Amino acid sequence: MNAKQIIESGKAILGIEFGSTRIKAVLIDDENKPIAQGSHEWENQLVDGLWTYNIDRIWYGLQDCYADLRKNVIAQYDCEIENLAAIGISAMMHGYMAFGKDEKILVPFRTWRNTNTGAAAAELSKLFNYNIPLRWSISHIYQCILNGDEHVKDITYLTTLAGYIHWRLTGKKVLGVGDASGMIPVDPETKTYNAEMVRKFDELVAPKGYDWKLLDILPESLSAGADAGVLTEHGAERLDISGHLKPGCPLCPPEGDAGTGMVATNAVKQRTGNVSAGTSSFSMIVLEKDLSKPNEMIDMVTTPDGSLVAMVHCNNCTSDINAWVKLFKEYQELLGVPVDMNEVYGKLYNHALSGDPDCGGVLAYNYISGEPVAGLQDGRPMVVRSANDKFNLANFIRTNLYATVAVLKLGNDVLFKEEKIKVDRITGHGGLFKTPGVGQRVLAAALNSPISVMETAGEGGAWGIALLAAYCVNNAKNQNLADWLEEVVFGGNTGVEIAPTAEDVEGFNKYIEVYKAGLAIEQAAVDNKK
Repeated sequence: MNAKQIIESGKAILGIEFGSTRIKAVLIDDENKPIAQGSHEWENQLVDGLWTYNIDRIWYGLQDCYADLRKNVIAQYDCEIENLAAIGISAMMHGYMAFGKDEKILVPFRTWRNTNTGAAAAELSKLFNYNIPLRWSISHIYQCILNGDEHVKDITYLTTLAGYIHWRLTGKKVLGVGDASGMIPVDPETKTYNAEMVRKFDELVAPKGYDWKLLDILPESLSAGADAGVLTEHGAERLDISGHLKPGCPLCPPEGDAGTGMVATNAVKQRTGNVSAGTSSFSMIVLEKDLSKPNEMIDMVTTPDGSLVAMVHCNNCTSDINAWVKLFKEYQELLGVPVDMNEVYGKLYNHALSGDPDCGGVLAYNYISGEPVAGLQDGRPMVVRSANDKFNLANFIRTNLYATVAVLKLGNDVLFKEEKIKVDRITGHGGLFKTPGVGQRVLAAALNSPISVMETAGEGGAWGIALLAAYCVNNAKNQNLADWLEEVVFGGNTGVEIAPTAEDVEGFNKYIEVYKAGLAIEQAAVDNKK
């Protein structure tokens, strides 16, 4: 069948992902290929010192994204979306969405970007003998307890953004195991919350006398392929305000953007990995065994089917270099030269490759917000140079490109150099890789590893969650997720690979030593509120 027939027969599958700056919808056919897309641009707000998205904006964004998809389907295929074979919902992981008995949110949604949970994360890491990151849901709720927040006693449900949307569409309080592992650690054997850590947490907060215990308020953890409910009539009305979409189609377990990134890059098998580089960046390396000891730079999460993953999560990636590129755009406009942003990025990024491998001594810190891996609770973007550094355009852009993956390198050096982790393939996806070859080469130098990029990687997490929805309904052979992706979806395609050069690796290693020493400058700027 062609794409129009797929849509009209109700066999298309929908994936929706809530990213930091964009909500994206992808419709795929029975061969798992994208046939239509929709999107909605949005931004978080800093309210009372906390990064958040307003609940009304969440729903407006979802509805506008779906309406954009519907408009594009009508324009491309002259038909309506009335039935779907399956739906998947994905979103930024972690954070804090707490609800009361009336099913209304108790405090504004707190995103992964917040770094106000340091005391809670440190105490829980010690209690569990396990690295508990600042952004995890368990850190957020315990910080609220430490702060004496009144709303905690009224919590009846605690979930992530993906879990919240899925709940409202299906009525089911469930979460994919990958996203669940960013609430509180998951046991890879049982594929659900670590029982010993849950027990320790309940004992820790017992003196507070709350009516709930932790498992009472957490969503059920589900592995990829599990039954996660169906779209209700109310859910269909909330998703498609035009009223054409009918209820009844199944939804896969809702997942976080890390899990969908692994799926979209075919990096679910052990000894594979991927790097997502956009507003934030993170690397995911699927492990053969647990690490030798906890490390505050490494977060332990899981794949959507429950395998252990070492994650290095960086709050900052391309936002600052995007701001610099916009500055060059303004200059071009001042000269009266027509602006094509793809050309601006392409010219600047490729020119950076002619710079010195160590950026001529010029340093850049891209910390729009705090950066826990680097030990910074707040951020100040800055460029630093001495009078003797080689300050030219190529080195300026190159150092800002290096900055996008510098913190990622700090964490991965622990994995590869200290833990001796082995990986067969690392795949990159996200905005950093839109200019062919450049981001790939920079990341290869940083990690001293070949980096692959696939043509499909640009489809991102919305395609990844659509694939997880397809896995739920179209896995006729009952294969495990990794084999299904390898054989059915990707057919052995591993993308285009770029290997690091010795010169680039040496240059990046020299750069990172100066970068680490210069973190004191960043800290001083934070301390002095400048």
